[in-house]
Amino acid sequence: MNDNPQDTAFWASTVDQQMLWLQSTRYGLSALVAEDRYRSQIARRPVRKRHRRLRLFLSQFKSPITLLLIGTATLSILLHDHVDALIVLIIVFAGAFLGFWQEWGAAGALEKLLALVSTKSVVLRDSRRIEIPTDQVVPGDVVELSAGTTIPGDCLLIECSELHVDEATLTGESFPVEKRAGVVPADALLSQRSNTLLAGTHVVSGFAQALVIQNGSATEFGRISQRLELRPPETEFERGIRHLGNLLLEVTMALLVVIFAANVLFKRDVLEALMFALALAVGLTPQLLPAIISVNLAQGARQMAKLKVIVKRLSSIENFGSMNVLCSDKTGTLTTGIISVHSALDPAGTPCDATLRAAAINAWLQAGFANPIDEAIRKQQTLDATYRKVDEFPYDFIRKRLSVLVESDGEYLLISKGAVDNVLSACSSVKLSDESCGELSTYEGAVHRQYCELSAQGFRTLGIAECRYGASLPGGERTNQMEREMTFLGFLVLQDPPKEGIADTISQINGLGITLKMVTGDNSHVAEHVAKQVGLATSSILTGGDLRQLSDEALLSRVRDTDVFAEIEPNQKERIILALQKAGEVVGYLGDGINDATALHAADVGISVDQAVDVAKEAADIVLLERDLNVLVQGVRAGRETFANTLKYVFMATSANFGNMFSMAGASLFLPFLPLLPKQILLLNLMTDFPEMAIANDRVDDELLAVPRRWDIAFIRRFMIVFGPLSSLFDFVTFCVLLKMGGNKELFRTAWFFESLISACLVVVVVRTRRPFWKSQPGRLLSLANALMISAAFILPFLAWTGTLGFVPLPPTLIVVLMTIVAAYVGSVEVAKRWFYRSAINANS
Repeated sequence: MNDNPQDTAFWASTVDQQMLWLQSTRYGLSALVAEDRYRSQIARRPVRKRHRRLRLFLSQFKSPITLLLIGTATLSILLHDHVDALIVLIIVFAGAFLGFWQEWGAAGALEKLLALVSTKSVVLRDSRRIEIPTDQVVPGDVVELSAGTTIPGDCLLIECSELHVDEATLTGESFPVEKRAGVVPADALLSQRSNTLLAGTHVVSGFAQALVIQNGSATEFGRISQRLELRPPETEFERGIRHLGNLLLEVTMALLVVIFAANVLFKRDVLEALMFALALAVGLTPQLLPAIISVNLAQGARQMAKLKVIVKRLSSIENFGSMNVLCSDKTGTLTTGIISVHSALDPAGTPCDATLRAAAINAWLQAGFANPIDEAIRKQQTLDATYRKVDEFPYDFIRKRLSVLVESDGEYLLISKGAVDNVLSACSSVKLSDESCGELSTYEGAVHRQYCELSAQGFRTLGIAECRYGASLPGGERTNQMEREMTFLGFLVLQDPPKEGIADTISQINGLGITLKMVTGDNSHVAEHVAKQVGLATSSILTGGDLRQLSDEALLSRVRDTDVFAEIEPNQKERIILALQKAGEVVGYLGDGINDATALHAADVGISVDQAVDVAKEAADIVLLERDLNVLVQGVRAGRETFANTLKYVFMATSANFGNMFSMAGASLFLPFLPLLPKQILLLNLMTDFPEMAIANDRVDDELLAVPRRWDIAFIRRFMIVFGPLSSLFDFVTFCVLLKMGGNKELFRTAWFFESLISACLVVVVVRTRRPFWKSQPGRLLSLANALMISAAFILPFLAWTGTLGFVPLPPTLIVVLMTIVAAYVGSVEVAKRWFYRSAINANS
């Protein structure tokens, strides 16, 4: 491919010049050339992947405490304390590798899932139209674009018709921009390049052919993203994790300073005191929290994928589970989405073949956007071969009409199809089935009555109009301004019945603590009819017209009590969602159209379907492979399982683990020796991580799935205050018993390590459930991991090589005493747990 000397200002050159430079043609690239360019594009990707893998591994050491520990161990080696320092480094790197392995596996699982819902682009290859994944589009490709299509690269327009593009992501312009082929000055601003389509924007209306000039990081969007290092906004889940990490880190740092200072004050070896304090800090810091969360979320994403729910952004799983309001359109969600033609009527309500014939011409010849309504019309009526399309004025959300200009036997005819009121606004007369005509003003009342009657029966009704020009078209440019002084032909009546069993599904959704709200562009009569059929409350219906009259404060007071929103305009969907969020709700939005993109962005969790337009799929956090609320119900349950298992890790980290480390810190202040050596603390921390890693596959009690749950840092803090000191109480009992039974410091440390590991493993089984622990069976992997670690606790002191770790064999009598203390501790945690949750329920009631 030749170098393009004007690739930084390609909008100032002609399409033919760019095609010459890119070795392309109006019929697109050949398959061989395109494949070669794609291969050269991805040649560097494995290198980037290796770098990403290395960065992920190095990120396991980003904690300052871990780096200080490594530095101190390295200094010990330089001072000839080789064995202990090497053991410390091995344990630290083993823990880092464990975290890396889990997070890398989670990232790989997400990539595979995202491949299932990748967007597609239509390109010309070897003069044939084919559909390929958007990331396989290369410079020189000729792409075909229609409403809802995301633009795959920076492009130069070849030809277009009524093309309007949303460029808000780049220019901030809230209204769609009209585009046309041509040449603009090289110094034109981004917003002035009317012949240019930019990657990351999307088509609102019309259709076009365009030549791809640049893609990937070379595009305008790619350059801006690199400069700004754009990141998505922080979700409530991520915010909760950050607050929890800050809470534990504050406690850790305070403890680290106090312990180090106290040990130095007692004239202990400075390096050993520093190593002990740092090892203790590693045990206190939720070092594996990112890995645990990644594993839980990836496991949740895999589970949801089995249920035909694809998660695009892992952190959205928590929002999915905590969602308590779901806003959804009715078509295809509450109804079957299989639209059929019920009848075609003239303005007076009489069956009329002419109305159906006009609708069929419009449906067969329009090329702007494939939709189920036109498919239904084409099934009902074939096209007369004598009609030839001359031009088309695509549908947009302002006109709400689609018109085609056709020619037949030397006569020109404009046919419009769209929302009844919008079609009527372009008409001045009506035509009845008996071929008689009259002024619209004479029939307007009857037309509206007929429209309301059809809507009240639940039918979706479109208006059909025509304008005949005879053998010649009026002068001037052909635009949608031709849609005036038209003749209203009548109504196209469509039916889309409610899904079978949808009322039961909605009941299940309500049973999960989620309120379903219908948000539709259909008129209030249709919306009310469907709402009654599926069991939604219709006592308060809010229309788009009502919404325009309400202030934000007034909307806030009504939005919670309204379940049906009808005649809603695209920008009003976002306003409804924002009002619900201000009212304290966690809002999900299910949408699949071009006009749903802003609402999907605004919602706490944007949900789309695999059959949606590109811009809707890209804006969504979660994509349903089937447009079925039953699938969504199952996905919500899986999301709540994931969140519940994440919280289990937090409760574990703030009970036995936190208590053990706090106890060691206190014991080091009055014991004549360190209660555990730094290497033993790190080994204990590593071994207790294994059961916690298995929590992602744990079973979740049904009552934890029944209602939405959200991060509650105050609740977690109370849990820590209750169960941390309880753990420490039994630790100090253990200290007293060990000191009274005598023995050297090696025996003390071995016994303390033994008791700490076993108690940490067993308390996991208790705090993982709100039920009595014997009534809630843990998952198989968690049980296996616990069994392995408890077995290791019994075996480790008796292995010959563990002397290097500072362990000695334990007398059988001491083991019995320690197990008695562990049993008493586990029983106390079970009793405290019942009191704690009872108190929490009473406090909330």
